[in-house]
Amino acid sequence: MSSTSYTRPGSGQQRQRGGEEPQPLSVDEAEMELLRQFDLAWQYGPCTGITRLQRWHRAEQMGLKPPQEVRQVLQTHPGDPRFQCSLWHLYPL
Repeated sequence: MSSTSYTRPGSGQQRQRGGEEPQPLSVDEAEMELLRQFDLAWQYGPCTGITRLQRWHRAEQMGLKPPQEVRQVLQTHPGDPRFQCSLWHLYPL
């Protein structure tokens, strides 16, 4: 399996709007991008039907070494479904 690199939130990622200078991502935007990348990283197993934190714990229990940054973000926003639910949480199984 190939390793997936994660960029720590607020580490200088930038967004660009049509013709404008790139703007640094806000902390929330950078955290959401980190979580989207985690959702897309299939080496941690499927993410449908469980929360991101459940997936993170399952991956850890299986020895897959999920990124600690993901866990930190999830623990910072415990009741916020924008952070806790994966990209596909609105799609029925």
